[in-house]
Amino acid sequence: MNFKKILLSGLMAVGTLSASADEGMWVLHKIDPRTEAAMQQLGLKLNAQQLYDPESGVSLKDAVVDFGDFCSGVVVSKDGLVFTNHHCGFGAIQSLSTTEDDILKNGFVAHSYAEERPAEGLYVNFLQQSIDVTDRVMAGINAERRKDMADPNRPYRTEQELYQQTGAEILEKIYQEYRQQYPGPKYEVRAQAFYGQSKAYISIYKVYRDIRLVFTPTQTLGKFGGDTDNWMWPRQTCDFSVFRIYADKDGNPAEYSAENVPYHPKRWAQVSLQGYAPGDYCMTIGYPGSTSRYLSSYGITERMEMQNKPRIEVRGLKQDVWTKWMKRERAIGIKYASKFASSSNYWKNSIGMNKALADLGVVSQKEQLEQRIQNWVNLSEARKVRFGKMLPTLKELYAKRGNLVRNIMYFNETLSGCEIATVARQADRLLLAQGDEDKAVCRKAYEDYLKDYDERLDEEATATLLKNLAARLDAQYLPTIIDTVKNKFNGDYAAYARDLFSRSAVVGPDAISKVEKMDKEALQRDPALQFRQEMAAAYGMLAVEVNQYSADIEYNENLLTQAFLEMEQESPHYSDANFSMRLSYGIIQDYTAGGMHYQYYTNSQSLLDKAAQQKEIEDYLLEDNIVSLLKQGDFGPYADKRTKEMQLCFLSNNDITGGNSGSPMFNGKGELIGLAFDGNWEAMSGDISFDPALQRCIGVDIRFVLYLIDKWGHADNLIREIGAK
Repeated sequence: MNFKKILLSGLMAVGTLSASADEGMWVLHKIDPRTEAAMQQLGLKLNAQQLYDPESGVSLKDAVVDFGDFCSGVVVSKDGLVFTNHHCGFGAIQSLSTTEDDILKNGFVAHSYAEERPAEGLYVNFLQQSIDVTDRVMAGINAERRKDMADPNRPYRTEQELYQQTGAEILEKIYQEYRQQYPGPKYEVRAQAFYGQSKAYISIYKVYRDIRLVFTPTQTLGKFGGDTDNWMWPRQTCDFSVFRIYADKDGNPAEYSAENVPYHPKRWAQVSLQGYAPGDYCMTIGYPGSTSRYLSSYGITERMEMQNKPRIEVRGLKQDVWTKWMKRERAIGIKYASKFASSSNYWKNSIGMNKALADLGVVSQKEQLEQRIQNWVNLSEARKVRFGKMLPTLKELYAKRGNLVRNIMYFNETLSGCEIATVARQADRLLLAQGDEDKAVCRKAYEDYLKDYDERLDEEATATLLKNLAARLDAQYLPTIIDTVKNKFNGDYAAYARDLFSRSAVVGPDAISKVEKMDKEALQRDPALQFRQEMAAAYGMLAVEVNQYSADIEYNENLLTQAFLEMEQESPHYSDANFSMRLSYGIIQDYTAGGMHYQYYTNSQSLLDKAAQQKEIEDYLLEDNIVSLLKQGDFGPYADKRTKEMQLCFLSNNDITGGNSGSPMFNGKGELIGLAFDGNWEAMSGDISFDPALQRCIGVDIRFVLYLIDKWGHADNLIREIGAK
């Protein structure tokens, strides 16, 4: 566990009621009566205990899963059926696809348990309970402080050292206690800090590792709109996939086995066909990954200028190369589908974030807030001692770190694009492996990586990205490879890459067998290993320079959070997202932006209208049989009772971010009405600043999901199992 981020001074009670019902990612186990009343006033028919109740072991949270530590999902049947987004299941779907059986392109339907396909490496986590251990950590820190004060011979430690070192050690001990009680691999224990590191929790999860694919729509439906519509509204994407959890005969987590049986959960979500209307209560429960709502103006500027801009530039270059090769050969298209989707998602996110932050003037707003905080600090001598130096310190440290971060971002993005470095690492691990078991594990990892790798594509990407790195990096941080290209290849990066790939033994159809026959000295002379080592050496030197400022910046950012929370202690605030289970509540709601008004749902005709443009816009491709199906208009029980239309996607003002993908969207009765999958372009600043007038959660209507399962997939078995009302 990494406990570098740890508790700060100024421990305080933090409320759980939002001033605005549509903003906030709230911890389920800290819902107080005020929060409960606010949700019920909006239309929630459940009480707090029905949402989270580890004592009885049965509540709505037990139907929600952490899907693979990168998304969310929801159990919808007594036999362990799980709904999540198509883009969340994308990697598993891609891994199960071949050119002969291209389920990524054509979709997949299992009409029986026997037809379901194991998704190797995929797992889901069920939260068992979260325990507040803040008092134990603070008691330990205070005890150490008293020892320091009582013994003049003890080395002096600053407050920062006490919290970052002693606090981390105490939390590590607590974590290890729970690890002993809940051992892996059946359990996972997490130690996490909240509210500017002023609260600490231990969370316990049960982990199920036998997960099987049950249903996926075609890629044209699951990713309809592609990059053209990503982060945009209106949307018509049927972004869902279906998996099943398997367990041993006693219902316990187990590795894959043909003897395993469908898992019978203690709670699952009832699927509703009743739909929604403007103003109706809507609630998400899921695992939002990371927000920075308390970040300083200096930190926001660094994010925009020194992180997002390099990411946008380098990923754009890489994706251009990947796109060319993916279109050239379908086999490459399958191999790189998941990697491309992951890369392009946050490429466009960074573009949207920078635009929204600038358009909404977020840095200026933060500067005004920081001035208010400074004025509040200046009114008290005690506050001056605690908080007086934090803002000047942040200004100074960010100024020193900024250009270093820009350089390391260019390095990070380039290294992730030059996959030959990762291949070399896999080869190195295999050759250094000790014992048959370790060698088998490393060989499998190497094989898995090469399965989704093409050396021709990587050769061109490596040449392109190295050339860009040479132009963007400050001279003192350039790797020695750049000198090699200049001196030996006359600055021709394509020639350098061609030589690198032609001489390396770590790539090619028989790469693994070649590596296994090499000795360590021979592998170290391989040009791919030398490439990796030279890049790692340059990166390491740069990282040392960056890291000299990072701990102090983190400490003072957390002080700023504490100051803000204390200044506004009468107005409760939520903690930043950290991939722990959170609840967001609000209503179904449309919005207006840029002089345009957007209604709260899309319908089947809007999908057909976009499909009619597929010759001009490739992302709007839709198979003829799907177009014909929609044109028939036989929507049956899936049509909306009020509008009489087939509604596809809809908007709520729920507060979500990355990791919330696949989160169930519940009505006031706790019934499933949709799956969250995206946010809108106008509010891409949401990870840093929430704008209630603009921020919207985009969900796929569960009736659209069931319609496709039924009418396209003809999966009567699943429709019966789900038992939608």
